[in-house]
Amino acid sequence: MTFAMDFMNWAFIIAFIMVAVAQILSMIRLVIGPSTGDRILALDTMVVNAIGLIVLLGIVQGSRIYFEVTLIIAMLGFVSSVALARFVLRGDIIE
Repeated sequence: MTFAMDFMNWAFIIAFIMVAVAQILSMIRLVIGPSTGDRILALDTMVVNAIGLIVLLGIVQGSRIYFEVTLIIAMLGFVSSVALARFVLRGDIIE
């Protein structure tokens, strides 16, 4: 039983590290990105990485509230990505 618990703890630690590194790389792309499209894609990737971190935190703590929070963040991330892309393409959001 202790081997399974140790394995799960290590799996969660590795998952946290990998998603955190992906978040850092997305931040670097956001700053360095040569075009506006790269920056928009980096922001969208950062939203997905944040959702992954929150889901991992919810699994580790065993709380269901984190999963509801991720749904709200996912909806806000999608709407903001669409609005930003529309602004870049057309110059306005509301027609």
